[in-house]
Amino acid sequence: MSDIRRFELTPLLSKALVAGGRFYISGLTAKDKSGGVFDQTKDILTQIDHYLDQVGADKTRLVKVNIWLTDVADFSEMNNAWKEWVDPECPPTRATVGAPLAGSGSLVEIMAEGIL
Repeated sequence: MSDIRRFELTPLLSKALVAGGRFYISGLTAKDKSGGVFDQTKDILTQIDHYLDQVGADKTRLVKVNIWLTDVADFSEMNNAWKEWVDPECPPTRATVGAPLAGSGSLVEIMAEGIL
């Protein structure tokens, strides 16, 4: 499918892809799981910056972000990292829910999509 550009393919998924003028970033967890929710969130947001660069966008082009926390009691800690990162002039829509996450030590998972 030539109208879909895929980035960092694994046997199970593409970490990011572009299709129809939109980009999608797979659910990401922290590479370094030794920190708490704040540190893991910052790690993930750095990864999102990387994929935004790969697809030719930036965070002002985000339209929707989904965030999963293993414990919703950690919402403030996650939100503090988010506030440091998000463009206050162009915040995307966002949902945050509590859910068990795959992968040992993952406290946060974030998935994003936007328009090029």
